[in-house]
Amino acid sequence: ESTRPYGSEPIAADEELKRLQPILADVVALGIPVSIDSMKSAVVAWALDAGATIANDIWGLQRDPDMARLVAARHCPVVIMHNRDRADAGIDIMKDIAAFFARSLELAARVGISPENIVLDPGIGFGKTPEQSMMALARLRELQSFGLPLLVGASRKRFISTVTPSEPHQRLGGSIAAHLIAAKGGARIIRTHDVRPAVEAAAVA
Repeated sequence: ESTRPYGSEPIAADEELKRLQPILADVVALGIPVSIDSMKSAVVAWALDAGATIANDIWGLQRDPDMARLVAARHCPVVIMHNRDRADAGIDIMKDIAAFFARSLELAARVGISPENIVLDPGIGFGKTPEQSMMALARLRELQSFGLPLLVGASRKRFISTVTPSEPHQRLGGSIAAHLIAAKGGARIIRTHDVRPAVEAAAVA
């Protein structure tokens, strides 16, 4: 299921599984840890059974009531991402992210998810204005107060085009700039489409 904030259509779990089933085995066979990005616990459970090793929930355990229990039972790493149903330019986005993470971590603790299995993602581009996405990047270090690894996914995202108008495939430079800002702010994991340029930029920086 596409989870991009603009123009994506929700689909049922059976359709999501239908799309995953022909490809997941080949991805797992590459021998690299596989993250399953889904907000549906049934899909995550199937993917973990099929060889995925990381659950990535764009609603931070707060949408599907079975997600937290599933992650706890499987003892798998989970990426908890901040999200909102809609952007609100009038809020303090860092306070909102922190409050969201506090709720998610309370849910995680309640079912026994080990903190060593949790990664936090501020959700760049999700439920945020472009300015709020840039604010989350610039103030990422504040989220280190949770004492958990931070993941940032800014690659090719729409906020870049508000700085320099561009189509997604033209945003490599902006993506690398965002990656370096994130790394300086304490991100331990960078999600990127263009792996080699991102690694080269990080190495030089």
